[in-house]
Amino acid sequence: MAPTRRYDPERRQRIIDAAIRVVGRSGIAGLSHRSVAAEANVPLGSTTYHFKTLDDLLVAALRQTNEGFAKVVRERGGALADPDCDLAAELARLTGQWLDGDRAGVELEYELYLAALRRPALRTVAAEWCEETAALLTHRTDPRTARALVALLDGICLQVLLTGGRYDEDYARETLARVITPSG
Repeated sequence: MAPTRRYDPERRQRIIDAAIRVVGRSGIAGLSHRSVAAEANVPLGSTTYHFKTLDDLLVAALRQTNEGFAKVVRERGGALADPDCDLAAELARLTGQWLDGDRAGVELEYELYLAALRRPALRTVAAEWCEETAALLTHRTDPRTARALVALLDGICLQVLLTGGRYDEDYARETLARVITPSG
């Protein structure tokens, strides 16, 4: 008699969560079906059943971690759409709030995001958060300016993360304001 299969509806999510922990601890180079299976405490076959390739697993992990900044912006979307809200100041404040929160989570989000440079399967997902955040900003500005704001915020965040420097909210606000209302 064949052994009965155990019903485990949460297994896929546990595998994704385990992959995020493995990448957070060991980087993308440390990610394998075997390392994730051990972390999730599931049989190796479960990881390959739910995620045929490591890229499939990375896509799921990136999709889940992408929620960071986009979630902060989405939660404040109403205020950002308010014409009386100083858009540059609010974006600068939200960026600081995000960077001051779970720093390891922010670093992990960027590590997965930048992995798309070498892993084409991740590019669509990596672009999703940029597009979603830009779409939220089009309530206050045109689409090109919204994309420029996202790119500027991305650059500021990367500089802070890569240099270990301190986030300067005043600098971010001033620079964002220049993009929103260029002088000239």
